[in-house]
Amino acid sequence: MIHQTAVIDKTAVIGANVGIGAYTVIGKSVVIGDGTIIGSNAYIEYAEIGKNCKIYHSASIGTAPQDLSYKDEPSRVYVGDGTVAREFVTFNRGSAKTGKTIIGKNCYFMTSSHVAHDCRIGDGVIMANCSAVAGHVEVGDNTFVSGTVGIVQFSKVGKGVMVGSGATVTMDIIPYVLCAGYRAVPNGLNLVGMRRRRMPTEEINAVKEAYRLLFMSKLMLKDALSALEQSKSIAVQEIVAFIKNSKRGIARPE
Repeated sequence: MIHQTAVIDKTAVIGANVGIGAYTVIGKSVVIGDGTIIGSNAYIEYAEIGKNCKIYHSASIGTAPQDLSYKDEPSRVYVGDGTVAREFVTFNRGSAKTGKTIIGKNCYFMTSSHVAHDCRIGDGVIMANCSAVAGHVEVGDNTFVSGTVGIVQFSKVGKGVMVGSGATVTMDIIPYVLCAGYRAVPNGLNLVGMRRRRMPTEEINAVKEAYRLLFMSKLMLKDALSALEQSKSIAVQEIVAFIKNSKRGIARPE
């Protein structure tokens, strides 16, 4: 049901069985997938929302990037199927640098969390209350970002990570770890997360060995990576690729 007080731009494309609450504004260049429900007083523009999403009241999606260099260049935000954005969540669209912000499928963004311009958020990501990612951040699949976390611009957080409450992420965080601290650093593996996703025991053991070589042995990073490149573990190869592609450098345990 679309409430009679909702304002919908003539360019918007609304799918089947979409609900739009009172006083919500659907602005220019919006596509809303089938079965998506949007609460009251939300604002959406320049966005493509997938199927069966739920956008709660007062969320703001697709608004201009908070980037002083932005000059109204065309850009968008893409939100995957099944994603939930709770009250006062904000997703900014891309800047001229990439033109898009991408939110994955089946994510859950709790109240007042924020995704800035040009970010890439994977599938199954959870961001708790008042957490925020700055521009050009990448967050891997199935990562959990606890409350009041800040992730600085251009940082990367690997898949399967759990970031502890109140942390500030300033360096890249390799996949499958727990990290915490005022300057977030790894402090163990996210074993609970790996088991919940039914990662095979041999893969978990391989990740444990990779963590030991990287952070608990006396090997230099290049030598540890050389050893890990011989592993047949898919998860270990993901870690190796992540480190090799890191531009900020990886955070290390203290």
